[in-house]
Amino acid sequence: MALRVAVQMDPIESININGDSTFALMLEAQARGHTLWHYHVRTLALHAGRVMCLAHPVTVRRELGNHFTFGAPVELDLGRDVDVVLMRQDPPFDMGYITATHILEHIHPKTLVVNDPAQVRNAPEKLFVMNFPQLMPDTLITADPRQVAAFRAKHGDIIIKPLFGNGGAGVFHLRPEDPNMNSLLEMWAERSREPLMIQQYLPAVRQGDKRIILVDGVAKGAINRVPAAGEARSNMHVGGRPEPTTLTERELEICATIGPALRERGMIFVGIDVIGGCLTEINVTSPTGLQELARFDGVHLERDIWDAIEARRR
Repeated sequence: MALRVAVQMDPIESININGDSTFALMLEAQARGHTLWHYHVRTLALHAGRVMCLAHPVTVRRELGNHFTFGAPVELDLGRDVDVVLMRQDPPFDMGYITATHILEHIHPKTLVVNDPAQVRNAPEKLFVMNFPQLMPDTLITADPRQVAAFRAKHGDIIIKPLFGNGGAGVFHLRPEDPNMNSLLEMWAERSREPLMIQQYLPAVRQGDKRIILVDGVAKGAINRVPAAGEARSNMHVGGRPEPTTLTERELEICATIGPALRERGMIFVGIDVIGGCLTEINVTSPTGLQELARFDGVHLERDIWDAIEARRR
């Protein structure tokens, strides 16, 4: 089955080809004989019921400094000219991101959008996870300083995160003796009207924050991300060290609990974060981890993802 695939992503020239999951997906698509286009979300347009973009035909190769070749740009009708759109631009999950999901909803599922754009919009990573409180550490979503103060009085050690951030940006660990909480909340209130996510601190994060990858609702593999010395965050964007790992019974239980909800929502490629047996986030916008898992375990989940995409197309 040769598919026509448009990849909505950030500029391809700036990616790390040894770590980028979208690049792994593109290499696998190309190996299967699928045709690839690359476009940036800024060129997306909706007019008279048609969804258009300015796209480049692209070929990719695992060659540092020479990892892609563009053809001449074309005006692509995503509802007519392609079979699959990979929605893979990085968050933040802002109004620009949300608008893109509304636009792509006009072509899905006739043109299969991965992940389902309406469900991506309805399942922000730090809000969708709140549907499974029995799997999580104690977590509060609010912009009310009184509620945050009461939560901190209960737990002492807390994590504060922007609700729609990514890559560990803006994540703070506030110890019981830290006097900066009110200043931090004031700063966030000046910058945004959005609530924050406040979580009970889990000391087990020092042993790692596990990224588990699910394909069509089934757990397929995991990597462990260990925070750097002096760092509370385990994200690889901020120096977290990936290492091989296996899944515990508790983690398999978590995946079995959330898997059906992901599958029903058309979430083909999802990455969840688990610390000390507690689910902390469900990442549906632009999950990562494929290349690290391949290096550690020899497991190429981009193959499983394309198997699932091709099955949906059939």
